[in-house]
Amino acid sequence: MKIGIDFTPANYDRGVSRYTKNLIRSLLELPGNDVSFYGSSFRQYDSLRQKAKELIKNTRVVNNYNFSFQKYPPSFLQLLWKFGANPVSKVLPNIDVFHSWDWLQPPDKNIPLVSTIHDLAILKYPETAHPKILAAHKQSWKILKERDAEIIAVSQATKKDIVNFLEIPAYRVHVIPEALPQEIRIINENLSEDQVERLKQELNLQKPFLLFVGTREPRKNLVNLIEAWKPLQKEVDLIIAGASGWDETSNYSQIQGLRFLGKVSDQALNVLYAEAEAFVYPSLDEGFGLPILESFYHGTPVITSNLPVLIEVAGNAAELVNPVDITDITRGIALVLNEDKAEQQKRLQRMIIRMHMFSWHLVAEQTVEVYKKAIERLQE
Repeated sequence: MKIGIDFTPANYDRGVSRYTKNLIRSLLELPGNDVSFYGSSFRQYDSLRQKAKELIKNTRVVNNYNFSFQKYPPSFLQLLWKFGANPVSKVLPNIDVFHSWDWLQPPDKNIPLVSTIHDLAILKYPETAHPKILAAHKQSWKILKERDAEIIAVSQATKKDIVNFLEIPAYRVHVIPEALPQEIRIINENLSEDQVERLKQELNLQKPFLLFVGTREPRKNLVNLIEAWKPLQKEVDLIIAGASGWDETSNYSQIQGLRFLGKVSDQALNVLYAEAEAFVYPSLDEGFGLPILESFYHGTPVITSNLPVLIEVAGNAAELVNPVDITDITRGIALVLNEDKAEQQKRLQRMIIRMHMFSWHLVAEQTVEVYKKAIERLQE
């Protein structure tokens, strides 16, 4: 099968970037799938090419591949598409299917289309998004409906949202969960003891701490997390790592033991996960919950919300709490912190088993089956 994939998201250091790179890597390692890297960027054109080369370097490639990158801003590319110019079918004339992301869709009707939707947070919480970005997503979703595209959702919860909010038929939405990003293993294996010690000093990890990782926005429920941590403040610090977004935590910046690190390197993030007493993830809404698997990989216990989407990921390996009940979040944290060695070992075994239930090889195999459905649909 000849697959065209939009590699543009690889330029953005977010979950969709890791998904893009890991999916392509897994497809290139799965026999029978030639991949054409497609992408367009004006300011980050060189970065896009470099990231593609780095991906190939770290992949056991068994298939053919090629790069087809263009030096257009995405907004200009959309304008070209609007007037029928520069269609994907001309840029990639030999592909069987095209895989896009949920914010930029080619209206080209000559190619079977598959798109991955990670979540609908921007639609459910429009106050956290720029109006132009929200409008672009709505236009993209409109094209997906018009094109009868096959949709990949990363969880059952996301599929439910797609069916309910976008009114896309359930039979066109296929649930394929994500898996632990391979970059995490690569980085962890390449970190020397000296590098780890240096990072620990730079991060000033002197006292036991709880960890949260993610963009600071209301759906991450950081206010309740901070309030739940306060009764345990003398025992553990609380470190919040991640970019600042539409934030409600500015009033807490002076609390002793509470540290906002902002965005950190992947190497530093690995050290934080490994050194934390526990990872706390009391989100009110998620598309999948990848940080849970990242924490499992490092053997760090997880306290997370009892939402169906997060239970899909965590199973019985995490301590589940009611995210709107501050007392219950405190209970969950205290329980994990006070577990004896035997309970810790039992939890660790559950974490290992759960983590290995998610595989990028399986993601690639299931995604190829969705590609086949898209091809069949266009031929009907």
